[in-house]
Amino acid sequence: MATFFTDFFDVAPEKLEEHGAFNISLINDLPLFIDPFLLFNSKKPEYRALHDDIINYLVFLKDKAVAGPVSTTLLEAWYCFGEIKQTWLGFSQSGNSGSGLGLDFARALHSSLHQIFRDFGAEKVTSGSHLEKVCLIRDGVGRDNISDFTTNLVQGYLCEYTERFAEAHLKSNQVRKV
Repeated sequence: MATFFTDFFDVAPEKLEEHGAFNISLINDLPLFIDPFLLFNSKKPEYRALHDDIINYLVFLKDKAVAGPVSTTLLEAWYCFGEIKQTWLGFSQSGNSGSGLGLDFARALHSSLHQIFRDFGAEKVTSGSHLEKVCLIRDGVGRDNISDFTTNLVQGYLCEYTERFAEAHLKSNQVRKV
């Protein structure tokens, strides 16, 4: 049974490393996370742009929070992101079905954005805004939640990154246009 990406797709691990990717397990989630602060601190302009996009989204959410309460439907649409199974990141004893970000997270963040993060997006003390501040809103919001939030917001980039690798290194019977 193939355990890792390179085993399943019969790709040399060196090719994956050259692309800048890691060899994910296709059986269980890995206790790895996408850290938005590393995107912010990166020397790569494309990663910094991803961080800027995340902050722009949080500013959008803050503006909606300042405007007042919103319906459950809007909370679900704006805040409740599911686990992106294809990354195989996070905490799971078997499989890759994490819990994602539910309504508790949505309500806590929405109610906190306009109070705790009044100046979010326009801070004077730090050299920029950081998604990690969201960890301050309530107990239980940690790296897995922040990673899920980040992964959902950078999903387009991750798909393009994966597509470039697949086009260059996978066999024609291992890929398809969707």
